[in-house]
Amino acid sequence: MGVGGKFWDLLKPYARHEGFDFLRNKRVAVDLSFWIVQHETAIKDRARSPHLRLTFFRTINLFSKFGAFPVFVVDGSPSPLKSEARIARFFRSSGIDSSSLPVAGDGASVERNSTFTKYIQECVELLELLGMPVVKAKGEAEALCAQLDAEGHVDACITSDSDAFLFGAKCVIKTFQSNSREPFECYYMSDIESGLGLKRKHLIAISLLVGNDYNLNGVQGVGLDTALRFAQSFSEDEILNRLREIGNGDASLLQGEIRSADDSVPSPDESSLKRKFSHCSFCGHPGSKRTHFKSSCEYCSTTMGEGCMKKSGGFKCSCSSCDMDRKEKEQKKQDNWRLKVLSKIALEPNFPNDAIIEMYLCNGHGYFTENDGPCISWGSPKTEMLVDFLAYHQLWKPSYIRQRMLPMLSTIFLREMAKDPVKSLLYGQYEFDSIDHLKIRYGHQFYVVKWKKSAPSLGCVSCTVPPEESDMQQDNVMEVDESIDPFDESEVPTIDINNGCCFLLTDENMDLVHAAFPEEVDRFLQEKELKELKRRKTGKLETAGSRGVQLNITEFYRSAKVYETEPGEILTKKTEPGEILTKKTEPGEILSSQRAETSKEKRKPSSSNLPKSVRRRLLFD
Repeated sequence: MGVGGKFWDLLKPYARHEGFDFLRNKRVAVDLSFWIVQHETAIKDRARSPHLRLTFFRTINLFSKFGAFPVFVVDGSPSPLKSEARIARFFRSSGIDSSSLPVAGDGASVERNSTFTKYIQECVELLELLGMPVVKAKGEAEALCAQLDAEGHVDACITSDSDAFLFGAKCVIKTFQSNSREPFECYYMSDIESGLGLKRKHLIAISLLVGNDYNLNGVQGVGLDTALRFAQSFSEDEILNRLREIGNGDASLLQGEIRSADDSVPSPDESSLKRKFSHCSFCGHPGSKRTHFKSSCEYCSTTMGEGCMKKSGGFKCSCSSCDMDRKEKEQKKQDNWRLKVLSKIALEPNFPNDAIIEMYLCNGHGYFTENDGPCISWGSPKTEMLVDFLAYHQLWKPSYIRQRMLPMLSTIFLREMAKDPVKSLLYGQYEFDSIDHLKIRYGHQFYVVKWKKSAPSLGCVSCTVPPEESDMQQDNVMEVDESIDPFDESEVPTIDINNGCCFLLTDENMDLVHAAFPEEVDRFLQEKELKELKRRKTGKLETAGSRGVQLNITEFYRSAKVYETEPGEILTKKTEPGEILTKKTEPGEILSSQRAETSKEKRKPSSSNLPKSVRRRLLFD
């Protein structure tokens, strides 16, 4: 949840939608609880153990497709304040009177917590088998994610809890969709500061007023708009102290506000002076109508001694007295509004809660010191143990598991080759053969790499090859379907059997392949360039005769009808302007010009320089 009052809607205008390479070679902290809760509810009836399925596929996508280094953070023991808020939320959703809250609180969410804890433990075991680092927080996972981000241990954090900004996060990724052109919806604290003028303590003050995970109610009668306007009226250094003074019942503050509101009301003498300072009812400027009728006032620009101009609808006088009057009314309105807010805050018991403020401002949410830092490292997947784990929990076949793991293994292999080109075999079975073609998905380019199987193995990856694959690969560039996969499954490697040799095809990042095998990339680019030049030369030869000639529409849509004549009938046909062709035909005879014209029509659609829409009509109409 985070901050109440639809806080994310307030930040929505300042969101950035980042592309595929946003997290490449960056560390990102992932709130594992949010990851499970967000999607487990949506697909719980469609898959076995969806929390394990989503964690498996999303981790592989995050690591291989986006090139990120994820650090998973799990919740620790909830604070007493969070436990009370959870119990209050449970009773509120159940429609139970809050007076019974302490009695029924101990066992209200025991079953749910035990089930969810089991999910977390299973996901942690899965992540450790994948070689991912897992860090445990003392309390809330989003708090430790924010601390890691603030201290520079990671570059961003993935969570939907908006109070991550209150804990000090600099970059929060709210949504993460693997199968999208712009998969990341990011929020930067710098954008919020420049757009709304709010800093960390301002956000804490807003959360105290509208409610948060530790105090669901906030201040009664204060919404998000009011809290935003109130927080913006103070600097970051004084906002929290001012809330403490108001909450402690400092009467001088309220009296000062009342006095300031009274001072804005003019004295009787000033009021009488204002009433005597009349305005013209015709033009609206200072003075009388009789005077202005004789000669125009200084505010009306007329010539030849004409009178004043009639005031328009919604006219506002711009004289000094009217400006002062409007400012005084606006000030009085502001003071009355502030007085109402201060009164509501003063009526709230135990406000603000200093324990909540200290929790947000604390920087000790993990089991490590500031000097030592967290222990974060990435290892290699334990493949065989992972196969046994998923075969037991998901009932997947070992070949299916190894097949889905291959993108992650190939990414690790290419990274190691880029650092130290010593390792020769991927997964101990496949060696780099060549770059097959260029693949485009969601506007992003990948190299499709061919891996040659060097030795037989028991755990062979099996997969069917699409029948159109050979045709699509001829141009060295392939665009694929961009349908959304709710399970965020990773790309399936395919198998290519050529001359008795078995090849695996995987999608790899272009920069990573270039860093690992620069010579192979250069060879592929040269071959692609030669093919492109050859294709251009072939296209020039085919269209040399027709290039530069713009044909009219009758050239595209000539009639293909064949006319049969009666014996002795004379067919007259107009060919060129002013030319008449007359020929006596035999029964069933077709003019040679018609035959030539028909043959040209058959060859016409093959012209490569025609627009696609025209060629489609010629072929199918």
